[in-house]
Amino acid sequence: MTAPKKLHIKTYGCQMNVYDSERMAEVMGEQGYEVTDTPEDADLILLNTCHIREKAAEKVYSDLGRLKPLRDARPDLKIGVAGCVAQAEGAEIMARQPMVDLVVGPQTYHRLPAMMERVNAGEKALDTDMPEEDKFDYLPKLRGAARPAAFLTVQEGCDKFCAFCVVPYTRGAEVSRPVARLLAEARDLVARGVREITLLGQNVNAYHGTGPDGGTWSLADLIWALDEIDGLERIRFTTSHPNDMTDDLIAAHGTCAKLMPYLHLPVQSGSDRILKAMNRKHTAEEYIAIIDRLRSVRPDLAVSGDFIVGFPGETDEDFEATMDLVGRVHYAAAYSFRYSARPGTPAAEREDVPMEVAADRLHRLQALITEQQHATQEAMVGRETAVLFEKAGRKPGQLIGKSEYLQAVHAEASTDLLGKVARVRIIAAKTNSLEGVLV
Repeated sequence: MTAPKKLHIKTYGCQMNVYDSERMAEVMGEQGYEVTDTPEDADLILLNTCHIREKAAEKVYSDLGRLKPLRDARPDLKIGVAGCVAQAEGAEIMARQPMVDLVVGPQTYHRLPAMMERVNAGEKALDTDMPEEDKFDYLPKLRGAARPAAFLTVQEGCDKFCAFCVVPYTRGAEVSRPVARLLAEARDLVARGVREITLLGQNVNAYHGTGPDGGTWSLADLIWALDEIDGLERIRFTTSHPNDMTDDLIAAHGTCAKLMPYLHLPVQSGSDRILKAMNRKHTAEEYIAIIDRLRSVRPDLAVSGDFIVGFPGETDEDFEATMDLVGRVHYAAAYSFRYSARPGTPAAEREDVPMEVAADRLHRLQALITEQQHATQEAMVGRETAVLFEKAGRKPGQLIGKSEYLQAVHAEASTDLLGKVARVRIIAAKTNSLEGVLV
């Protein structure tokens, strides 16, 4: 019997890439590949890349350099680059690193088997098209048992064209998947043991899929349809844009029991002048008003956000406006970064804020965010929360799961509770996790 071939995937960046890596593993699984966590064991290595952060492409080339000794030792080892850097760089990747056998964009990984046929025949394979066909029509059906929490891509691409962002260029225009297919996939996930589904999209709350009635459904419509699936206990969605936080979606946060009280809603800056320069098309006050409306229907809502510090033209006054917004919103968590130019975006042509100034601002912002995160965690001590236990902990007899507010919680519990929701009383808080006891 022929031994199965081994596939190693390294995933960079967002949850969408995590989802894409899982689907690529399934595609190649149908070709006889088994996933391995060890690149040294692999017959095929795929780097599923992200192009959002600073020097993203250089990090990929650095990782490719580290793989070169493996390739030198095993000339039959195949190496591919997938994802957004692949989409942006294309043939340049092969030109700079000739050992790369294939380059595939995020919209064409369903074509991996055909690409591997070419690679195994001694050719190079490059596919960064934005095809008309829906890749999801060509992906295999999910198989076997699943983890208690799973991702489900419902929307891809973005039409917002923020001045700093490459997503419209690497993921394409906004496309929403049909409702019927999503509900079928969700039911299949639940049948395989999933109890929590996170709906994914580059701009997920812009979802406008075709419903079974032929009409256009909003994200709120989809959430309410998912709410009716027996066995599905939790629904989340990410990442959202303030301009698409519609009335029905806000209302769902107050009335849909399965929709968890956690929302990731990036704002990027608290300065209206900078928001305009970023082409965000909303003001700071409009953003805060959305948060206020959400908390009026769900007072315990935990909010996370994204911030860019040192955007071209940002003054001390602009930065202080960001600090003021953070103080007013009070974030359970937030992701903050010093601005770095993405080639091909409008902001890349503008003059940067001096690095030392941006670095100091970032330090101050992160200190405030960390203070708020600590306060959020400490406020959980003594409270009860519902935890979906997902895996064994590091200590014997310990399980780890997520609270309604997406906090990591560990507690002593029987493995019988894996994949189940249980009440837990929080007895201690750390920056990134909570300790609890079963109620």
